[in-house]
Amino acid sequence: MTGPQLPTARGALSAAVLGTLLGSEAEPLPLDGHDPYGDDLQLALYLLYELHYRGFEGVTDEREWDPELLAHRRALEQCFLQELRLDVPADTDADQTLAALLVEPANPGESSVSRHLECDGELWQLREYAAVRSLYHLKEADPHAWVIPRLRGRAKAAMVAIEFDEFGAGRADEIHAQLFAELMRDLGLETTYGHYLEAAPAEALATVNLMSLFGLHRALRGALVGHFAAVETTSSPGSRRLAAALRRLGAGAAAQRFYDEHVEADAVHEQVVRRDVVGGLLEVEPQLESDICFGVQATGFLEDRLGAHLLKAWRQRHSALRLPLADIAERKQP
Repeated sequence: MTGPQLPTARGALSAAVLGTLLGSEAEPLPLDGHDPYGDDLQLALYLLYELHYRGFEGVTDEREWDPELLAHRRALEQCFLQELRLDVPADTDADQTLAALLVEPANPGESSVSRHLECDGELWQLREYAAVRSLYHLKEADPHAWVIPRLRGRAKAAMVAIEFDEFGAGRADEIHAQLFAELMRDLGLETTYGHYLEAAPAEALATVNLMSLFGLHRALRGALVGHFAAVETTSSPGSRRLAAALRRLGAGAAAQRFYDEHVEADAVHEQVVRRDVVGGLLEVEPQLESDICFGVQATGFLEDRLGAHLLKAWRQRHSALRLPLADIAERKQP
């Protein structure tokens, strides 16, 4: 299977990683002075994480575990993780942290992308949102699957049950990533995996990188469970609003179906995650409670940054993408 094309560098870090991927001799990354949440570092990290998914055209599969590339990845993710730990509150009560996600903000329309799209959004904004989210939704649930061998008992059983739903419950046409591809097709977007990487802002890359960071490190299994719990807890109401936006803007039935599916499924998943995945993990590893909280809070922090970026651009009648959709060169389906 051929992966997507490599993107254009966004600075010295991503240029160094791209060079190493293409066979140049690895040099120490110039990390000093780089924004941990900026385009350059986030793209460099994204490139290295993608080697564990589908890779890239022109990069051999053997590079996944190349020691030089792993050293690059370690340096970048330490920078990212250290900054997150400084910016995210150090909570220690998982129930309280998750319960806070159910409380609507005083003025939700000011900060909620889904509310904006439901009430005031335009079709071009909805298309941009789908393009940005495609970096994750075309591999939906894959990063979370890495935690399964790191869980035991009730937590593992519940996690597998939820992932079974995410992967279509045995039906290829029901895999959530496939449903999102059909949503994109209804919106007139390219469905090729990774097609919109060039257009995605750093804020979007960071939300995807967070999942890969947590998923690839056994030491961060609690944070991955926290991330998963945060996603499942907030998914149902957000999906309801996005489904309403799609109907209001006249999107096709396939586009509406993706979010309709998440309204019902994730309302059930939220209860199972809190009771059995989080509860089951804390039964056997109570020392991971602060890590679970960190996963929840880091997810919210990065999602808020992405939301602020999208809404600021849209309210100024600007594209929120690095390249407008019309300017992205067509790529062939692999």
